[in-house]
Amino acid sequence: MNKISVIIVAGGSGTRMGAGIPKQFLPLTDGATILETTLRRFLTALPGCRAVVVLPAAETVRWQKLCRERGLCGTHTVCTGGATRFESVRNGLTALDACDYIAVHDGVRPLVSETLIHTCLRTAERYGTAVPALRPVDSFRTVGPDGTSRPTDRDALRAVQTPQIFRADLLRRAYETEYRPEFTDDASVAEAAGIRVTLCEGERKNIKITSPDDLLVARALAGGTCAAKREGL
Repeated sequence: MNKISVIIVAGGSGTRMGAGIPKQFLPLTDGATILETTLRRFLTALPGCRAVVVLPAAETVRWQKLCRERGLCGTHTVCTGGATRFESVRNGLTALDACDYIAVHDGVRPLVSETLIHTCLRTAERYGTAVPALRPVDSFRTVGPDGTSRPTDRDALRAVQTPQIFRADLLRRAYETEYRPEFTDDASVAEAAGIRVTLCEGERKNIKITSPDDLLVARALAGGTCAAKREGL
């Protein structure tokens, strides 16, 4: 297998969650935090991968304490995030040694499956890039400046997820540019550098936890997964 590194971006403060601590440190299931669960998914799916966890500077001590308690010391490198996701990913790139492919994943997507990780990696190995995405099931409307709206063709839309995996040289080249407000993910950074982005099928359960409702759903899904494993299903 090609040498792959993983950047787990957990540099946000999680203000929308309304909790007393950043959302990545909230418990998910079986005593594990959201961020721990996310990290372990990649350590299991990609044995021997080099992992970097990007955190706010003020939260590194909290994370180091959790790592000692949960047996995660030595499994990854920690680096400090920036004011934007773009800066956090670029800091994560700086912390990596040479490798063939780089996966970038949201730290608050703890339900990513081993199957999806491998699907993204195979796609990146074939095309150089891989971005998981889902066809929307809701109807959409585009709202104009005057408040009026019109239907939008949902067949032309995709909901983008992570992990987004790139050939390492492509991603590093893309991040040599300066930050722009339209850089919402790594795919948008890559496209701005003239790199073609290839989509692959995402997963419905691979949700991003940004609100209390999201956390309730994720805990239910994670609990169901754990229960199934205990029952041998």
